[in-house]
Amino acid sequence: MRILGVDFGDRNVGLALSDPLGITAQPLMTYRLSGGEENARFFLELVRKHDVAEIVVGLPVRLDGTPGRRTEKTREFARWLEETLGLPVSFYDERLTTRQALQFMKGQRIKNRERRSVENQISASLILDSYLESRRKRGHGC
Repeated sequence: MRILGVDFGDRNVGLALSDPLGITAQPLMTYRLSGGEENARFFLELVRKHDVAEIVVGLPVRLDGTPGRRTEKTREFARWLEETLGLPVSFYDERLTTRQALQFMKGQRIKNRERRSVENQISASLILDSYLESRRKRGHGC
């Protein structure tokens, strides 16, 4: 069973997957949001295909820990995922993941025109990796 990491945006959703043991996170893809039924079909197929048992959504908060402008929209999307997929959804603080993703892409020499297509999935991978690390520290995983 895998964990799906989600970096929610207005148009695009970055997705990452854990390995079956929940030790590592890998970027999966960036999904462009469309209509509700099409989104539901996509996510239902995704969790079935990859044997997803849990979802972690990056929660956008300000540096001082207060809710950001996107916090409520992200919570609404997470509720939709939970209701649509019937899987538990957790939140994880996504502060600075976009900045980390940009630094990673620069270090990997990913060209500017290619960055937009992978930025969200790298952010999702960073969110999921941090979540997995916090679980290990709490004794909930390998």
